[in-house]
Amino acid sequence: MLNYQDQTVDEAELKICRRAYAVQMLAKAGVDRDDALLNAFATVPREDFLGAPPWKMRDWKRYVDVPSTDPVVLYQDLLFALQADRQVNNGSPSLHAGVLHRLALRKGETVCHIGAGSGYYTAIIVEIVGETGRVVAVEFDAELAQQARRNLERYANVEVVHGDGLEWPREPADAVYVNFALHHPAEPWIDRLADGGRLLFPLGTPAMGAEGRLLGVTSQAAFFLIGREGDELSARFLQPVNFVWGEGISGDLSTYAALDRAFHAGGLNRIHALRWNAVKTEQEWYSQERWGLVMAALH
Repeated sequence: MLNYQDQTVDEAELKICRRAYAVQMLAKAGVDRDDALLNAFATVPREDFLGAPPWKMRDWKRYVDVPSTDPVVLYQDLLFALQADRQVNNGSPSLHAGVLHRLALRKGETVCHIGAGSGYYTAIIVEIVGETGRVVAVEFDAELAQQARRNLERYANVEVVHGDGLEWPREPADAVYVNFALHHPAEPWIDRLADGGRLLFPLGTPAMGAEGRLLGVTSQAAFFLIGREGDELSARFLQPVNFVWGEGISGDLSTYAALDRAFHAGGLNRIHALRWNAVKTEQEWYSQERWGLVMAALH
């Protein structure tokens, strides 16, 4: 029995709850079988990464106080605030379960988790790659980075970095998992992707308020999976997503508008490759000078 915020918690009950939660999150994400991912969600205690109660839960419109200090309430597919004033949350478990399944992490791999927050999904990644793997967790916000460092100190194979996620990884990585949205992939995400490596990131445009003020979340965004095989870079649209907009990301209105038009035009399911530091091709869903998302030709 554990004493949690003056409330007695039955650890055996929590283990049962975590296992049920893991089964439900993978099922909701449409994951048929992924034992490593299931065990990771069933193992990592979400309550250790959300701070002390009272917790704040995000519904469709606002944050509401959770009227309980029982950690059992945290094992559901809901957003819980890390920094409510900045709309930074511990995101939807089923969303992360689905895309982490597509990232196909393996034992012993080196993974860079960018935008790690307080470290909950970093811990999920660590459980999957195991003791022979290595994880670098990068967080831009100093307070969250400090929390992540404390929360992840139980893992000897994790390095927590307080830094700009656009500058990492610093060495080859088998997988890069990005947890903030922006309007372009950063150069290290591509250039330091190992042969056979995968990058998963949200591409999108920011929501804007009066006078072009960024609101900290996306207007439109989608998860993309990039894969490297030698010099070839595949690209695949996975799903639409709402995500926090990357702090410190610089862009201009014309770029955001062009990407918005691409989203409205459709055709995401035809994307099959990433052009990187090469001449523009004829069939591109979206293009910038140095990169573009290439569509398969219609037959």
